[in-house]
Amino acid sequence: MTGRPVPDPAAELADRAADLLPWLRELYRHFHRHPELSMAEHATADRIERELTALGLEPQRIAGTGVVAVIGNGEGPSVLARADIDALPIEEDTGLEYASQAPGVMHACGHDAHAAALLGATRILAEHRDVWSGTYIAVFQPGEETAAGARAMVDGGLLERVPRPDVALGQHVMPTAAGTIGTVTGPVLSAGDSLKITIHGRCAHGSMPHTAVDPVVVASSIVLRLQTIVSREVEPGTFAVVTVGSISAGAKANIIPDSAELLLNIRTYDMAVREQVIAAIERIVRAECVAAGSPADPDFLYYDQYPLTRNDPAVTDTVTEAFVDHFGARAVYEAGRVTASEDFSLIPDAFGVPYTYWTVGSVDPDRYRDALSRGAVGREIPANHSPRFAPLEVPTLLTATRAQVVAALAYLGAELPAVAVRPNGGSEQT
Repeated sequence: MTGRPVPDPAAELADRAADLLPWLRELYRHFHRHPELSMAEHATADRIERELTALGLEPQRIAGTGVVAVIGNGEGPSVLARADIDALPIEEDTGLEYASQAPGVMHACGHDAHAAALLGATRILAEHRDVWSGTYIAVFQPGEETAAGARAMVDGGLLERVPRPDVALGQHVMPTAAGTIGTVTGPVLSAGDSLKITIHGRCAHGSMPHTAVDPVVVASSIVLRLQTIVSREVEPGTFAVVTVGSISAGAKANIIPDSAELLLNIRTYDMAVREQVIAAIERIVRAECVAAGSPADPDFLYYDQYPLTRNDPAVTDTVTEAFVDHFGARAVYEAGRVTASEDFSLIPDAFGVPYTYWTVGSVDPDRYRDALSRGAVGREIPANHSPRFAPLEVPTLLTATRAQVVAALAYLGAELPAVAVRPNGGSEQT
């Protein structure tokens, strides 16, 4: 007589997310209704702290609005999982019944889902300690959108206040098919640098240009010349982006101003290329200023600087295999590189540990496939940072929560007894 198959502990534990769906949805909608800007996520952090305390944990505040909780559960590896919690200065235009109640502020990048999913994973692991062993570290990070939060938590003592992890995990909701997960080894998110350049000129009446050094002309020449960096200095096939997002100077038609300001954004996948591009920008700007006879050297101010996110191959392979085992091969795909940037990697880099960062789909699959077949994804499906960005709640919340659990148990759940199935514990598959 054949006995009943023994349930897989990771699968059974991850499927507890279905039981928590009403709670997950309420959390998600609460965060969405009450978004807060970077490094000012006070009410968000308060709610996260209350939820963690209700689980019997002892959350700690770091960097003002960062929250971290540790579940120590015997011998074994340590896993750090991170979610970002800040919103964007965007006026929401989704029409959702749970739309933002904060004028001009919106969760337009999925951080509300990230926070809810990590709370869900933390609750599942806290309530089922009999099926895993080791240490789980949940990090709720502020200020991702301004590249300030991860650095603030590290500088605020994160490394001294939690155990050193063996591996770090991160995820992000993206406008791809809901129920799918994308993983990739190596560079996954670009390094990003923003730069303000101030060009100094000599003010004069617009009718007397011969007495001026016109910073508008200098800035215009710089903008055109900067376009040659990628096309003529970076090796063909090597990724780099140099964007001039803003140029501003003067306030009146008949006055040549004494300065002009350029705002640039730089994206690279290779740190040597990053240094090459930055050196080229500064060389071109200085040369154009010298050629024009500027009375002072240009000023360079770098800000909102994001590190390269480079997934560790071994960790990514381990987590991807766990995802395939749980979600099925059709739900897990090799993602392409994304030219957006993140500050997540500052945390594992500060600890000196490997990490992986994956994406979770959030768009109705039929709608996504239809748009994809017509080459209309970019036009018809609102992307992150759009005022119309509105992830599909189910299965997105379930997939994101399960993914955190499955990835953690790839390290914490080996060779442990299966979790007992509760009488009402049927699972809802994505």
